[in-house]
Amino acid sequence: MASSSSAVSKRGGGDSGGVLAAISRSSVAQHGREAAAVAGKLLRSTGKAAWIAGTTFLVLVVPLIIEMDREQQMVDLDLQQQALLGAPPTPSLAK
Repeated sequence: MASSSSAVSKRGGGDSGGVLAAISRSSVAQHGREAAAVAGKLLRSTGKAAWIAGTTFLVLVVPLIIEMDREQQMVDLDLQQQALLGAPPTPSLAK
């Protein structure tokens, strides 16, 4: 009976044998699993940082751009009205 159990383990059919089991226990496979775990954590933290940067941009920068555009439109409108009325544009508004 002992010879049949050793024959099974030599063929890879036992609990401790097999090519796939040996590969999954190897140091290369262990390093691969660790690298995958680190990559997953890095991806999650990068996604969080991108979310923070994107929402910060939307909350702070986009209203600033809109307000700057409105101000430029007002300056252009003042210059156009002054040109229609015949008055020379003032240097402070011509910027």
